[in-house]
Amino acid sequence: MRDQPSYLPPPEDVLEIGAPEQFAALAHPLRQRLLFSLGHRPATTSQLAAQLDAKKGNVAHHLKVLREAGLVHVAETRQVRGGTEQYYQRTARHMVVAEPQAAGTAAMLAAIAQELDRSPAETHLTLRHLRLSPAKARELGEALGELVDEAEEAAEDQPLHGVLVALYQHAVPTSPTGSA
Repeated sequence: MRDQPSYLPPPEDVLEIGAPEQFAALAHPLRQRLLFSLGHRPATTSQLAAQLDAKKGNVAHHLKVLREAGLVHVAETRQVRGGTEQYYQRTARHMVVAEPQAAGTAAMLAAIAQELDRSPAETHLTLRHLRLSPAKARELGEALGELVDEAEEAAEDQPLHGVLVALYQHAVPTSPTGSA
């Protein structure tokens, strides 16, 4: 295997998702998985296809959509065997969706389900409902964020783990129409 070129970190630390084309780009599980894969180091279309067990043409199409939405960019190009090899990278280390939309959230959860299904190690998935004051919920959210940020990062030769942290207020049930 050839040595991968060394790269600069993504141009931005945090990118806030808000444009319609960004939401549209996030509404597909393979694009979510591509963003997961590009979270730590740039990769070529071929590398991503092999890593995600996907067809190279599908990966190329979805990278184009992500690139047009400003979520990935070409970090470097190299000449190989008479062709040009492009290394894609996320445009930001962290991507924050200020106002999540149902399609993007569903695609992200579908992508995570695919990742869980493919995991070679035991996975941990828990859903709990807790009664918390607004202040306690904010405190818990900040603590979870700090915990994840502090856990990063072991050496490159260590297995990569995905972490999903979600804290949301459970919706209050609406009363059926017509009842008193």
